Amino acid sequence: MNNNRRRNFRPRVQKNNFRRRSSSPNLSHSNNNGNINFNRNGSMNNIHNVEKTMQKYQQLAKDAQSNGDPVLSQNYLQHADHYLRRFNELNERRENSIEKPTPEEKTLSNEENQKPEIQQTTN
Repeated sequence: MNNNRRRNFRPRVQKNNFRRRSSSPNLSHSNNNGNINFNRNGSMNNIHNVEKTMQKYQQLAKDAQSNGDPVLSQNYLQHADHYLRRFNELNERRENSIEKPTPEEKTLSNEENQKPEIQQTTN
């Protein structure tokens, strides 16, 4: 029958307009990966998103434990631990940025520290 007959090779016609190159070399696309800025769980620099994701994995771990799956529960707890570390890191950064006094505050605090010394020497 005809099912066992080999098909003849037909070369593909070259399409010149298939992937057009830009005429200018400066306009070439350096990054064709559309997922470069995509993050599955939202921005991991936003402390609220990190906290919400951490709580989500903690709840998933509780649900898996109640369903009798300790392996899945442990997996979710490891994910939650990762986000807890990220949460603590962002908290530390935020506290450090708040604690650093501005140059104006530094000069004001220096002036306040010098005034009591002058008053003490006059007494």
